[in-house]
Order: sequence, then structure tokens, then C-alpha cells
Amino acid sequence: MKKLNTLDWVSLVLVIIGGLNWALKGLLEYDLVAGILGEMSMLTRAVYVVVGLAAVYMAVISVQLTKK
Repeated sequence: MKKLNTLDWVSLVLVIIGGLNWALKGLLEYDLVAGILGEMSMLTRAVYVVVGLAAVYMAVISVQLTKK
């Protein structure tokens, strides 16, 4: 099994943060990222893009993580 490097851990944390943000949005109709950084500001959009890229990265490496 592959050990997680720094990029893997950062991506995992970003995916968890993104998932929690979606849970808040679905349950309470509150977008934490937009609440902190402003509604669709450039920084908010950058956070969304980085979290999305982290999700793609985690999807790609998940195959490697499950190999023996």
C-alpha cells in the first residue's frame, strides 16, 4: 500500500473541508467559504477550484492507495 506524502495529505484535508462545506450548504443553506471570503469573490472561486482539483487528484490516487 502506498504511503501518503504531503500532497496526498493536503488534498485529503481539502476534500474533507469541501465535503463539510457541502454538508453545511445542504443542511443549513450556508456556504462557509462564501461566508468567510465573500460571495463569488476571486478568492472564493480560487478555493473552489483548488478543492475541486484536490478531489480529482484524490480520485486518481485512490486506485494506487487500494493496490497491494
